[in-house]
Amino acid sequence: MQNFDAKSRLAELLYNKSYQEGNFTLTSGKKSDYYFDCKQTALHPEGAFLLGRIFLDMLYTYDNYPEGVGGMTLGADPLVSAVTVMSYLDNRPLPGFIVRKKAKGHGTGQFLEGMANFSPGQRVCMLEDVITTGGTLLSACERVRDAGLEIGPILCVLDREEGGSENIVRAGFDLKCIFTRQSLLRAAKGG
Repeated sequence: MQNFDAKSRLAELLYNKSYQEGNFTLTSGKKSDYYFDCKQTALHPEGAFLLGRIFLDMLYTYDNYPEGVGGMTLGADPLVSAVTVMSYLDNRPLPGFIVRKKAKGHGTGQFLEGMANFSPGQRVCMLEDVITTGGTLLSACERVRDAGLEIGPILCVLDREEGGSENIVRAGFDLKCIFTRQSLLRAAKGG
């Protein structure tokens, strides 16, 4: 499957399964006339395959291939799983980790799960489903750095184009998104 075809098909799935118009309150507290629930597509078999494939193809463009992928629970959980499985199938395995919203209340009390697969100083890619203000992603990045990992590229499914991507870049991160709202709508409608 060519990347262009994969991206077109992904746009169709995202539009049909994850994109809703109406009146919504976002995590940031902002009001919006649409909601994007990427989990609906990321938990679909074809959607998971396409997201894993496209994210890996994006990672292959970097000279410094990361040593793992991770992201903030719950939105990044299926993305991390898709990329780790696809990376294994491509014979370029990447372990994954998940960043908790709150530190584990028992046992190790840590923010990151999956750290047995990593060593301090390893370079990782952060995965995100949707960027609005970038606040959640920046908090996750802080926790990842506190755990001793270096953050390389950040890959996102949808940039809502509401200032979040600029905040991420201003914080010094390399961000690439598969779609913006406008490019998703154009792609899903065949334009």
